[in-house]
Amino acid sequence: MANIKIAFVGAGSVRYTLTLISDLCKVKGLNDSSVSLMDIDEERLNAVYNLAKKINDVLGANLRIEKTTDLRFAVEGASFVINTALARAEGHEDGYVQYEIMREVGEKHGYYRGIDSQEFNMVSDYYTFTNYNQLKLSLDIAKVIEKYAPSAYMMQTANPVFEITQLVLRQTNTKIIGFCHGYGGVFDLIETLNLDPKKVDWQVAGVNHGIWLNRFLYNGENAYPLIDKWIEENSSKWEPKNPWDAQLSPASIDMYRFYGMMPIGDTCRNGSWKYHYDLETKKKWYGKFGCIDNEIERPKFYEALRVYKRRLIELSKDDKVNLLDVFPELKRESLSGEQQIPFINAIVNGEKQRLVLNILNNGIISDIPKDVVVEVPVIVDDNGIHLEEIKPDLTDRVKKFYLTPRIMRMEFAIEAFVTGDRRVLEEVLIRDPRTRSYERVKEVIDEILNLPFNKEMKEHYSH
Repeated sequence: MANIKIAFVGAGSVRYTLTLISDLCKVKGLNDSSVSLMDIDEERLNAVYNLAKKINDVLGANLRIEKTTDLRFAVEGASFVINTALARAEGHEDGYVQYEIMREVGEKHGYYRGIDSQEFNMVSDYYTFTNYNQLKLSLDIAKVIEKYAPSAYMMQTANPVFEITQLVLRQTNTKIIGFCHGYGGVFDLIETLNLDPKKVDWQVAGVNHGIWLNRFLYNGENAYPLIDKWIEENSSKWEPKNPWDAQLSPASIDMYRFYGMMPIGDTCRNGSWKYHYDLETKKKWYGKFGCIDNEIERPKFYEALRVYKRRLIELSKDDKVNLLDVFPELKRESLSGEQQIPFINAIVNGEKQRLVLNILNNGIISDIPKDVVVEVPVIVDDNGIHLEEIKPDLTDRVKKFYLTPRIMRMEFAIEAFVTGDRRVLEEVLIRDPRTRSYERVKEVIDEILNLPFNKEMKEHYSH
């Protein structure tokens, strides 16, 4: 049995934390681990703590669970720190409220879906340019880990994973790795094509929310013709099952035809303006919902999330609640599909896992700078992380037309954050096709900086 400490920073992300706690309880080799739940929101922290203890009891994992509002106490002595923390606007219950407020400001000045919605970065909670608060919070957490748990893995889970992982690697010696479940789009594709997963050999590569199916074999043979056949015979009948369902949308197919490889997961949500000019355009390319990243579906999702969190908080106070009714997945032996607990199990117990992680490129993807974080498959065991050869290589169009401009936007965001030079933010908007004048650029940035919860950000960009 394991004798390790796992810290959850931002544990008040109630549902997500409890999903990982459930996974942790189901891995016998990690039973007896110490778990430190940390959050500054005591109500949510207490709810997670109470429910986590109940899950632990139901599954008989014998985890030693504690709660704290002190970051240093949580991470000190930890071997793994799972960071799901989201900076919150003062006076607001949820972190994503600030995103919606800044989005409204951007739209008032003519920037549909806000100034952070940029080509190749359209996911609604993936703010980069105006996200000083989140970048600063994540960097501060990394510095505490560096000082008090220098050998720990920082498992970055909160968005923006790309920018945060990159920033921390450049500014600290913390062992940070980015985690995302977007690669799961591969399994949606396999299911749609009615293939036996055991006979599929696949590989994806790119950057977070920008990964591509470079290898797709079935019974050892190229399976891309099976995708082509499905497109010819079934794509005209495709309808999304829900706002998140976009893996085989017209946008995905269009991107495949242009780039020469299939975009996977969130990648198809992160295309160019061709798919995102307005809601009508989104519905053309993503079906009747227009995907999740629009002015109708995203607020509905946030409201549903808010209601669900409140319900979990109430349930946490009910000693008579049947957890198997609330969390039916507890009945299943299988894990959730999230990668954090399999990663910990591989490192601690040597149970080899193939995962898709965000790590420094170091030549993994050719023609991409070595010091840039990429999302690629790796093998993890008790000897660490072992790289796969990316074979076949990504197409030139994926690298030149997609990855290069997306990496450039990451560099812009980090340059702005590190230097505090407001002119970098202005330059980003000057190049934005929605911009009509330099005066408009200054006005929208001024209004965003003057929001009450952006006081520190305003001071940062004052010179």
